[in-house]
Amino acid sequence: MTYFDLLSALIILIVGIVLAKLLAGIFKNGLKKTELPELVAEFLSRFVLALLYVAVILATVSALGPDISSIVVGLSAVIGLVLGFGMQDTLTNLAAGIWLATLRPFDKGEYVSVTGYSGSVSDVGFMATELLTPDNKVITIPNKVIWGSAIENATRMPTRRVDVNVGISYDTKLDQAIQVAMDLMKNNSMVLADPAPAVVTTELADSSVNLQLRAWANTSDYWGVKGDLTNGILNAYKEAGIEIPYPQLDIHMNKE
Repeated sequence: MTYFDLLSALIILIVGIVLAKLLAGIFKNGLKKTELPELVAEFLSRFVLALLYVAVILATVSALGPDISSIVVGLSAVIGLVLGFGMQDTLTNLAAGIWLATLRPFDKGEYVSVTGYSGSVSDVGFMATELLTPDNKVITIPNKVIWGSAIENATRMPTRRVDVNVGISYDTKLDQAIQVAMDLMKNNSMVLADPAPAVVTTELADSSVNLQLRAWANTSDYWGVKGDLTNGILNAYKEAGIEIPYPQLDIHMNKE
């Protein structure tokens, strides 16, 4: 190996890295013009960039001369045998990441719940997926864990049903309580007329008759409707003189 070989290898490495980034950028921009989701486009562009980096490394090693190349190949084989067993999780995460990007149980920006964690999908990498919580925390979950778990996607569908639970006294006229709740939902501009809102009796509890307000809304309006109905039903029942009871326990004592 001569100084010329070292210089050639260095030039190949630098130029190769620059070209790899340039080609990966062009590839990514080309994908943006297609109908592929942003999440899939980012994953594929990263995969292409990784392959180009491997090609640059191989070209750099080859430029060092046959002696160095044979040594590197031999060491790579030994290292590959040593790390082979330890790479099982890495390969599993990579395969799971490919499946997630292909089958798209979620896209970037969608709000999901998985393995007990909830947040908006901010990134899907080769090894892990990142969720951004509403209080601005980043949760990193290995792809294999996500792929092997149930995934709840709260924002994939254009509409969602908003459920608000409330209890009324047993002395209250049920029809009146239902009508007040129905009027509240119908007067909310964010509540959809189709499907129509409804009020159902869910339980005859120890201290109350439990009702559930069910209103459909656009997914983007979900939390707004949830807050409006939760606050609104309290005020509406107070104005109508309908009691929302506290939990009660009657104790009867016998005197002997």
